[in-house]
Amino acid sequence: QVQLVESGGGLVQAGGSLRLSCAASGRTNSNYAMGWFRQAPGKDREFVATISKNGGITLYADSVKGRFTISRDNSKNTVFLQMNSLKPEDTAVYYCAARIAVTARTTPSTYDYWGQGTQVTVSS
Repeated sequence: QVQLVESGGGLVQAGGSLRLSCAASGRTNSNYAMGWFRQAPGKDREFVATISKNGGITLYADSVKGRFTISRDNSKNTVFLQMNSLKPEDTAVYYCAARIAVTARTTPSTYDYWGQGTQVTVSS
């Protein structure tokens, strides 16, 4: 089992920045890729970014490419999402997820563990 806890969400004005963190505990010695997803009210959960186990491969949704950066610190079992130039349409609950595999994937169903989510609200 892997437990994931997100932090760093909040309210920010358009154009501002936030940094989300996701701390993993439990069976963290397993090989796993990490991902960030988000879900706005009335919408399906959507892919935001993912990073492979060793951090060598990162993938981003087109809507956040160039504005968001995913990274990880395996020594601290933590993954980050740096969000810059935030827009009101980025408002959502952001979820961290772990996939028991080395490779990164963009599909939510391929992830094995999920955090409880953290709210990000961007005001115009």
